[in-house]
Amino acid sequence: MASVSTFTNEPLADFSRPENAAAMRAALAKVRGELGREYSLVIGGARTHTTAKIRSLNPAQPTELIGLHQKAGPEHVEPAMQAALTAFDSWRLVPAQDRAAWLTRVAAILRARKFEFNACLILEVGKNWAEAEADTCEAIDFCELYARLALDMDQAEPVVQLPGERDRLRYIPLGVGAVIPPWNFPLAILCGMTVAAVVCGNTVVLKPSSDSPTIAAKFFEAMEEAGLPPGVVNFCPGAGATFGDGLVAHSKTRFIAFTGSRDVGLRINQSAAQQQAGQLWIKRTILEMGGKDGIVVAADADLDSAADGVTAAAFGFQGQKCSACSRVIVEAAVYDQFLAKLLQRVGKLVIGNPEENAPVGPVINQGALDSILGYIAIGAGEGRVVAGGKRAPGEGYVLEPAVIADVAPDARLAREEIFGPVLAVIRARDFADALAIANNTDYGLTGAVYTRSLGQIERAKREFHVGNLYINRKCTGAVVGAHPFGGFNMSGTDSKAGGADYLYLFTQAKSIAEKV
Repeated sequence: MASVSTFTNEPLADFSRPENAAAMRAALAKVRGELGREYSLVIGGARTHTTAKIRSLNPAQPTELIGLHQKAGPEHVEPAMQAALTAFDSWRLVPAQDRAAWLTRVAAILRARKFEFNACLILEVGKNWAEAEADTCEAIDFCELYARLALDMDQAEPVVQLPGERDRLRYIPLGVGAVIPPWNFPLAILCGMTVAAVVCGNTVVLKPSSDSPTIAAKFFEAMEEAGLPPGVVNFCPGAGATFGDGLVAHSKTRFIAFTGSRDVGLRINQSAAQQQAGQLWIKRTILEMGGKDGIVVAADADLDSAADGVTAAAFGFQGQKCSACSRVIVEAAVYDQFLAKLLQRVGKLVIGNPEENAPVGPVINQGALDSILGYIAIGAGEGRVVAGGKRAPGEGYVLEPAVIADVAPDARLAREEIFGPVLAVIRARDFADALAIANNTDYGLTGAVYTRSLGQIERAKREFHVGNLYINRKCTGAVVGAHPFGGFNMSGTDSKAGGADYLYLFTQAKSIAEKV
């Protein structure tokens, strides 16, 4: 197997090429033929059905059933844990080379069926073709990178070898982990958190989002096809308040990998900190909890480039990214000029069905739609709604992208995570004021600065307090290997997914000194 130094990112398909567009349409037709299928819970390799069900719907056509899933409840926590504990006894002893080889087989399956996975993303969560392609390619990248990193970790050596000793450093697995991924990157993030744990020798109880269980089930099937032994991953869609909370609190849960909202992440962290009867360890939490990301536009910026970047970062996948640009902070000297350029671009965004590759599609569900419309109403009182802000015609959960100008830095619209196609435009006196406004948030995930000044670039590198900072480009689109992803403050534990440090979070280091 190649070393990590030879890792390369999976190339993105160009859908302007007729053959790729035709293949994408064929994959959509194939996946459409499977809509409404019922999927099982899988615990220790055994497939189980429950009375309670999860109905996954197409957010662009909410009357359309994507998949029918079982709903794990509190009664499934103990069986899932016991299955994972049993599997851990043997999986932890599997050589790193074999676990890495399994992971590269998973990558090969994803690569061979990439357009089918794309199609499931399009239909279940409303991604357009390019967003779905990026999601699937990121999952492949996680598999390929983490397989290589696991091999490198297996060859780790201490800095010093003492005379008369054989000194070793081994990174050993933690145990059973709860993996709780989000719906917005339902393949990439789910895949990355799960396979990182598994390739290190851990076993997992996987609780996918109830908004995206079908793509999770498809990925679970790919892991099984690649040779995953029963019980190493246990597939358990279920409610967070019942199954999820029970899993987090269980005395045998060794770690929790979570991506989602701040409130849920904090509750997980608090629960994990409480020692349970029979618990022998401090539970590890690996948390990514969202953001209120800002892009600073300096007076000397290339305003056309900035307007392009802000539009893409604010409204790509309907703003449903923890890295999305929710605030653009513009120096007063160019505020009106920039706003005009921004509105020109937003006005050209096409709203429609993601199955037809429309740039702007639906938000995930009715609850999200209602919440976002509520924030737009708040924004109308805190600023000026200068674009969009209304529900689009049709049956889907589709909103016109909203731009709200003249928002004060301390307004609710400038401070609270919305997770939808809503952009607050904030005026700053100068560059120093813009950086202060950018940092005036509980979060610290991504941010960007547009400026031609080398001095201002260096200042932003020092002072802009985010885990992922981008200069003269948009604040979304972190690339595995190039941009290890994770943020500060209430954005989480800065896990740096897709980077060289990530696998250490799923292991513990054991130093061994042997006299010779």
